[in-house]
Amino acid sequence: MDVVETGYQLPGGGQVPFPGRHMIALYGSPGTPSLGVMGEQDVDAAVERAKEVAAEYDDLVEDPVVPTFEIITTVASASAGDDGDYSQELDPEVVRPWIEAAADAGVYVVLDLQPGRTDFLTQAQRYEDLLTYPGVGLALDPEWRLEPDQRHLRQVGQVGVDEVNAVGDWLAELVREEDLPPKVFLLHQFQTRMIVDRERLDMSHDELVPLVHADGHGTPGQKLDTYRALQTDAPEGMRWGWKNFYDEDTPTMTPAETMAVEPMPDFVSYQ
Repeated sequence: MDVVETGYQLPGGGQVPFPGRHMIALYGSPGTPSLGVMGEQDVDAAVERAKEVAAEYDDLVEDPVVPTFEIITTVASASAGDDGDYSQELDPEVVRPWIEAAADAGVYVVLDLQPGRTDFLTQAQRYEDLLTYPGVGLALDPEWRLEPDQRHLRQVGQVGVDEVNAVGDWLAELVREEDLPPKVFLLHQFQTRMIVDRERLDMSHDELVPLVHADGHGTPGQKLDTYRALQTDAPEGMRWGWKNFYDEDTPTMTPAETMAVEPMPDFVSYQ
C-alpha cells in the first residue's frame, strides 16, 4: 500500500491501521448505557475501561493491541423524527470530547452510522469535521439502513455496494485532501444479503482499509458459522472483525477463543 507520509503516528505506531496491530473496541453511544458498554460511564472512565479490555489481549498476539471506541454516532430510532429518517443524529459537539480524550490517551475511534431511511453518504458528510481527526475511522451498519416503507426491527436492513463505494470514494478524497493516515472503513454484516453485490466493493483506495465486521450474536458455533459464511466471495485483501456481546452471546467467548478464529480478527468489539 502506497501511503503519503504525514508524520502522524496512529495508536500502536505507524500510519496504516492494518496489518500490524489489533484494535479492541468498546461499542456504544455517549450517555446511553442501553446501546452498549462504551456509554455506561463517562469519557474518562470509558478510556480506562477500553484500556483494561484491550490489555486482556496483550499476551495473545504479537502485534500491538490498541484500545478503541466504536461510537454510534447516528442511532436507529423507533420514531421518524423531524427529518423523517428514523435515525437520531448526534450533534458533532457531543462526540468531539470523546475523540479528543481518545486521541490524548492513545485510543482509536470509529464513528458508526445507523442511517434509517436516509443514505450513508449523507450522514457521513454531516461528520466530515470529526473525520478529519487522524485517529478516526468510519463504520457503516446496513442492519439499520431502511427502504422508504420500512421500519426498524421489522426486518434486517441492507445496502447496495454502489452506496458503500460512494462513501468510500468520498472518505478517500477527504484523506487525500487533509493529508491524513489511511482510515479504517468498517462494514457491519451478519447476513450475506446485508451488502448487495459485495464482491464489487472498491478495494483500490490506498486511503482506506476495508474491514467486514461480523457482528451477530449467539452461541460460539453460530457465530463461527456466520464468520465463515461471510468470507465467501469476499474481495481480495479484505480484513476481518469480530463482535462479542456480554449479554446476548451464550456464552461470551474469551479473548483466547476470539483470537483463535480463522482468520484472526484485526478488530474486536464488545457490546
